[in-house]
Amino acid sequence: MIVCIAEKPSVGKDIAKVLGATQDHRNYWEGNGYQVTWTFGHLCELKEPHEYSPLWKAWSLSSLPMIPPRFGIKLKNAKGIEEQFHVIERLMQAADMIINCGDAGQEGELIQRWVMQKAGARCPVKRLWISSLTEEAIREGFNNLKDQSEYQPLYEAGLSRAIGDWTLGMNATRLYTLKYAQGRQVLSIGRVQTPTLALIVNRQREIENFKPEPYWVLTTNYRDTTFTAVLEQDEEDAPSDSPAPSDGGKGTGKTAETVRRGFTSEEEGRKALELIKDAPFTVTSVTKKNGTEAPPRLYDLTSLQVECNRKFAFSSDLTLQLIQSLYEKKVTTYPRVDTTFLSDDIYPKCNGILNGLAGEYGPLLQPLRGAALKKSKKVFDSSKVTDHHAIIPTGVAPRGLTPDEQRVFDLVARRFIAAFYPDCKFATTTILGQTADVPFKATGKQILSAGWHDVYAQDARTADNGDRQTGEERMLPSFAKGESGPHIPDLAEKWTQAPKPYTEATLLRAMETAGRMVDNDDLRDALKENGIGRPSTRAAIIQTLFKRHYIRLERKNLIATPTGIELISLIHEELLKSAELTGIWERRLRLIEKRSYDAKTFLDELKVMVAEIVQTVLSDNTNRRVTETTTETLQAEKKKSGNKEKTTVKKKTVRKKAEKEKNIPAASQAAPDHVSEGSVCPVCGKGHIIKGKTAYGCSEWKNGCTFRSPFKE
Repeated sequence: MIVCIAEKPSVGKDIAKVLGATQDHRNYWEGNGYQVTWTFGHLCELKEPHEYSPLWKAWSLSSLPMIPPRFGIKLKNAKGIEEQFHVIERLMQAADMIINCGDAGQEGELIQRWVMQKAGARCPVKRLWISSLTEEAIREGFNNLKDQSEYQPLYEAGLSRAIGDWTLGMNATRLYTLKYAQGRQVLSIGRVQTPTLALIVNRQREIENFKPEPYWVLTTNYRDTTFTAVLEQDEEDAPSDSPAPSDGGKGTGKTAETVRRGFTSEEEGRKALELIKDAPFTVTSVTKKNGTEAPPRLYDLTSLQVECNRKFAFSSDLTLQLIQSLYEKKVTTYPRVDTTFLSDDIYPKCNGILNGLAGEYGPLLQPLRGAALKKSKKVFDSSKVTDHHAIIPTGVAPRGLTPDEQRVFDLVARRFIAAFYPDCKFATTTILGQTADVPFKATGKQILSAGWHDVYAQDARTADNGDRQTGEERMLPSFAKGESGPHIPDLAEKWTQAPKPYTEATLLRAMETAGRMVDNDDLRDALKENGIGRPSTRAAIIQTLFKRHYIRLERKNLIATPTGIELISLIHEELLKSAELTGIWERRLRLIEKRSYDAKTFLDELKVMVAEIVQTVLSDNTNRRVTETTTETLQAEKKKSGNKEKTTVKKKTVRKKAEKEKNIPAASQAAPDHVSEGSVCPVCGKGHIIKGKTAYGCSEWKNGCTFRSPFKE
């Protein structure tokens, strides 16, 4: 008898159906020479400290570090696990062959290997490796079974991760709790959770320590187009009011100084304003440059979580649940992936997948009919795919989806369809001008051929590129070099902006790239090797920080609690809290998968590190204690923040009303019959008369003056 073991009952049922195992024995299916059973995720786990030594049962500083000479596993203490395991054990001990049908990844390999080890399996073992749960994929997988030995490095990497997390987590948690906690408080320390917390705390410190500085931006309005003064110290294309980017204190990001566009003193700005206000504006250069924009990358798990958080405010954990459900419903492929590419062997299947989407996305597929599908290297590249390819539809028509599942599926489907559309073609126009020797610049973008943008044009809410519609994508009127005319100058005071708090979306990106804020897809791919955590575990890490009361949610922002802040302040060991250094350890786990690094070396180095951490903390004689944050204190803080927000909104409304009443003159004030350019405005008495395209106006129009006198015919 051949025993197949899946990771979930629903997956086991799907496999049994394909194999013809139709007899239901409650804990397994049987038929056609197969017995198909399942786990419930992790049935086994590493033993607790006291199960290695009774001396480790009590929490004591003298017992640290706890490093067993050999690690062992046990059944988890959860309802139904013991019953299911005994069924698995009985089936495996009588089996002629076992087929490991666990999720095709590091964690799935570890789950099933531990169960087989605990059950005492002795027969040959094959591995089913599939990326979707469609009947076709399951049949194809069973026709291409691999020997389990081929996946030994994957198991060793998963085992190293589990042992590493146990060794650091058990020791550091006891160490910091006994040394710094109050009462019954537990200070949880983890190889991934602690550097993740440090990212949030460091960002919060940057915000708190940030000192805004004023600067003044000189603009002028010529032919209904706003031009910005170009200063010698400006970086090209630096935004006028962008927040200062942050790199988490690594020294890799730009500072507020480098992105500032404008004068550093109001006096200097006023001088420039006086210099240009009576001089004509002259266009000195008109350049057009054509460019193309490729379709957005396909989704990996992290980019999907980022997108869902940004568009729908879904937590990373909820997005993982939704895409996992879509996978189990056979409408999308395996979700726990960290690549945005497809292997070349997927290309022949793409027409069939697209045909499966015709019911809901028929109009979007019409432009793809009648010609071979585009095969871009940015989509199909086998060298960029290891275990699994990017998340795509399977071609199975979606039915019975919840509204949230439908939203996620729509993102995946549109992204896949867009991959076969032509590039978007655009023209960028740059207009340079000058008045009184002060140079100005305006940039606009014109879409020549929408290409893949058409996939999102029908639904602005799900448009992937909606957040890219910046001021640089405005349409500009036609200008000619040498033309000249009146303009309306203005000097606006602006302030440098502090970095923004992390949201789940931006935190996931930071975890993916070891704390570096990177928007470029190619650079992000290069940094993934040193990211902290795995795509499948990052959501759980963030949830752990919430459960430990290390962070709280304020609207969409992740805010560190006093407990979280003080804990990071206490930790002096950089490897414990540095995203970059922890990322190096993550990379070594990936190298174990690739047979490029030895698992024993990884664990030996980790044990040495843990011993050094214990020694360092024990030598601290400061007698410090970490503030305890409880559910009650978080609720009180949430209530306080809500009241504060309401007060702020009220103040803003009152202030805006007062400013409006102050700046806008009464409508009854009539304009004189005759006006002359340059004269004092008869309405506000502050500005001077300027000539526009169709009427005379006031130079103070941006400040609320409503004077307007049309040209007489």
